[in-house]
Amino acid sequence: MSILNVEHLTHGFGDRAIFNDVSFRLLKGEHIGLIGANGEGKSTFMNIITGKLMPDEGKVEWAKNVRVGYLDQHTVLTPGMTIRQVLASAFDFLYDMEAQMNEICDKMGDATPEELEQYMEDLGTIQDLLTMHDFYMIDAKVEEVARALGLMEIGLDRDVTELSGGQRTKVLLGKLLLEKPDILLLDEPTNYLDAEHIEWLKRYLNEYENAFILISHDIPFLNSVINLIYHMDNQELTRYVGDYDKFQEVYAMKKSQLEAAYNRQQKEIADLKDFVARNKARVSTRNMAMSRQKKLDKMDVIELAAEKPKPEFSFKEGHTTGRIIFETRDLVIGYDEPLSKPLNLSMERGEKVALIGANGIGKTTLLKSILGLIPPLSGEVEQGDYLEIGYFEQEMSGSGDNSCIEEIWQEFPAFTQYEVRSALARCGLTTKHIESRVKVLSGGEQAKVRLCKLMNRATNVLLLDEPTNHLDVDAKDELKRALQEYKGSILMVCHEPEFYDGLATQVWDLSRWTTKI
Repeated sequence: MSILNVEHLTHGFGDRAIFNDVSFRLLKGEHIGLIGANGEGKSTFMNIITGKLMPDEGKVEWAKNVRVGYLDQHTVLTPGMTIRQVLASAFDFLYDMEAQMNEICDKMGDATPEELEQYMEDLGTIQDLLTMHDFYMIDAKVEEVARALGLMEIGLDRDVTELSGGQRTKVLLGKLLLEKPDILLLDEPTNYLDAEHIEWLKRYLNEYENAFILISHDIPFLNSVINLIYHMDNQELTRYVGDYDKFQEVYAMKKSQLEAAYNRQQKEIADLKDFVARNKARVSTRNMAMSRQKKLDKMDVIELAAEKPKPEFSFKEGHTTGRIIFETRDLVIGYDEPLSKPLNLSMERGEKVALIGANGIGKTTLLKSILGLIPPLSGEVEQGDYLEIGYFEQEMSGSGDNSCIEEIWQEFPAFTQYEVRSALARCGLTTKHIESRVKVLSGGEQAKVRLCKLMNRATNVLLLDEPTNHLDVDAKDELKRALQEYKGSILMVCHEPEFYDGLATQVWDLSRWTTKI
């Protein structure tokens, strides 16, 4: 049974086309991975099918009474609510049903036999729905999901405004899973999740009976939960049966077949044109030349899609540091209350350290404390000599109203326009991206703009907070290569073992030092 039909969808921003005559059908129980390079329109597609964005052309039709749950990259929580209240709000529609059931019961006293029969039928339907959605086990269900996502340790009565980015994602994901919608739409759900909770989500999605559409650049995770791929590329959406690895195999084959057909056709076109040019003036061969010209005119010319610009990351290296990058002495990090036991850590020149551990235990806080952006609760951090630090924050700061060109120019006012454009192009951004405002770019494109700033300033120490979030597969591979070649020191928060394996010389697990577990 079809849950969602999308027909002849066309959409763009300004003169930048995102989709051209795209059609899509979602069937019951399908587990779909929606893939494509940064900026191909994956999040835009989700916003269109959920009605947050109106397409320029085309039709989006959901089956009747389908309940859709959407976790997007930029969802915000209502200030003043506790974690428990947000999770329990997943059942608001059930409380509405209960009120409806009570109204029916009140009417039954004065009902005619025919009305009574209808009321009894309605009551039965509502009762079945309440039972199916675990209405009579709400508290137990809330605590079960909270425990699975590591929210019990934070405290269910904690105000949501006090939570880290990762903790907020967990709360929103928990609420969504409790709602048990007919279809889940998940946009980068693993971005802020640690390994343990990614494993739990993997198990949950594998057992999930309903349909879901998942956007993720975490390929091992994607492979483990989906059975269909929809590839978004060059304004088109193409369906592939199987996981990401199977898609790559079939896609590579299709691409090589198309290139071979293109080369054959180009040779045929050249031969026909040559024959026409040599023979159209001669009376004896004019008819043959005209026949070949007609063939040329009717030919359906094969076009190859323009190659996507691949990012080329490389970090400018500053002067050599002293032997010690930083040392902490009985450092206790936190805000109002301690997040860590007293820490005595040190990092030496040339080391590349991956900082791992569950969300909310202080990884970002430790980075900011080392940088001096947050004062420690006690103890101290001593930075080494001759440090030229580059810091990559987890999320973009500022309004995003600047164009990409203005964003880089503010950091490097001595650059010519050609140098600014070249720097952004090396990060894999097209001319249209470069001239767009930062806020209309995808999460991955915004990350590339921030990496561009980092790359063009000489550094000898990089502090990176989840640098792989939102980056597509090609950009992640290229970033890993560039960081492996970087001669300076790196302290990096990362939740993807595939990324820091072979890059990190040490892995520090903050859960060994946190007060939160």
